[in-house]
Amino acid sequence: MKKLLVLFLPLLLITCQQDLTQSMDVTQLSTPSSLGSNASNIYLSESGKVYLTWIEKEDTIHKLIYTTLENDAWSAPKTIASGNNWFVNWADFPTLVSNSDDSKIAVHWLQKRSVGTYDYDVHISQSLDGGATWSPSFIPHRDSIAAEHGFVSMVSLDDEKIFATWLDGRNTKGDGHDNHDGHGHGHGGAMTLRSAVFDFMGNLTDESELDNRICDCCQTSAAKTENGLIVAYRDRSEEEIRDIAVVRFENENWTNPQIIGDDNWKIEGCPVNGPVVASQGKNVAVAWFTAANEKPKVQVALSTDNGKTFGSPITINNAKTAGRVDTKWSSDGHLVISWMEEQGEKSVVMMAFLNSNGKELHRQEITAISPSRSSGFPRFVAKGHEFILTWTAVEDKETKVESAKIFF
Repeated sequence: MKKLLVLFLPLLLITCQQDLTQSMDVTQLSTPSSLGSNASNIYLSESGKVYLTWIEKEDTIHKLIYTTLENDAWSAPKTIASGNNWFVNWADFPTLVSNSDDSKIAVHWLQKRSVGTYDYDVHISQSLDGGATWSPSFIPHRDSIAAEHGFVSMVSLDDEKIFATWLDGRNTKGDGHDNHDGHGHGHGGAMTLRSAVFDFMGNLTDESELDNRICDCCQTSAAKTENGLIVAYRDRSEEEIRDIAVVRFENENWTNPQIIGDDNWKIEGCPVNGPVVASQGKNVAVAWFTAANEKPKVQVALSTDNGKTFGSPITINNAKTAGRVDTKWSSDGHLVISWMEEQGEKSVVMMAFLNSNGKELHRQEITAISPSRSSGFPRFVAKGHEFILTWTAVEDKETKVESAKIFF
């Protein structure tokens, strides 16, 4: 393994409430991905197992592959599913979740259903034997309309049920086109945010529309708080204000959409830069990118009541940033945020460490990264005092999924 850099990190230890300086290393892991791999994502299960997923292409066939991390080494990669009619996009990547003992796993990908470029469905496959075999896929939306469905987030509710939410284009089919960052969609209506709960037999329940008008191609994010589920996404008003909103499942019902931050970002096209929500106990954090008033920045808002109310946004970065944020709570109660930032002639993945009150304790550069879309969205998990990061490296227009361990 190649050590990338060593920096010092001042930490506020919860036990003694003092700042201490500790060594922090970033070590690149040997990732068993092939040239051309992309769309990586990473997941930490309740049992502490780390899963890494990505997509590879062989001739005309796309493959969804996963591996797990043990003793700082990735296991031999295994193929979950493959197909020659998949919709593979730099910003819309597969997700994987498992139950508490990792015996049952669910994963999703996107699959075209007609000749339309943006007519595709969400497909979910499940394993009941810890990833050894996978079931035929099912579609969690039952509209039967050839339209865009994607940007999925999933949360394991218990050992038998999983929550999924996604962007749903069933109402967008119609006359006219609206170009969103190169995405040409036929719009008869607005993109909606929908959800469902499914069990490990693929049975669907609790199908809901969470918001009837949202931004067309920004990622969703979902988390489980002490008081129920919370979903974060980019909303879209009739005046094309595209700020971050949350909905919560409370008292057996979904709340009305709640705007947090009030950036008042008016933009005619989708920025393809969604929020991320993370929870720990009653603490909830939502981090996001905005370019309101032509001032790109990364922000985070904190809640201490399970997402019912949020404090004023905290600006994490207002240098030249591409956003592409991620955030997690560490086991000792620190909030960790990652984003992409331009520094002179290079782009880098940055991380900032905050205490639970939002005070920044430290930030550092993690790795250089291509500013192109091909680099995707860096993602990480927090496991104790370790953070496992994945991103897509781009060199001579060739992509390869990479990963690194960041630790104290």
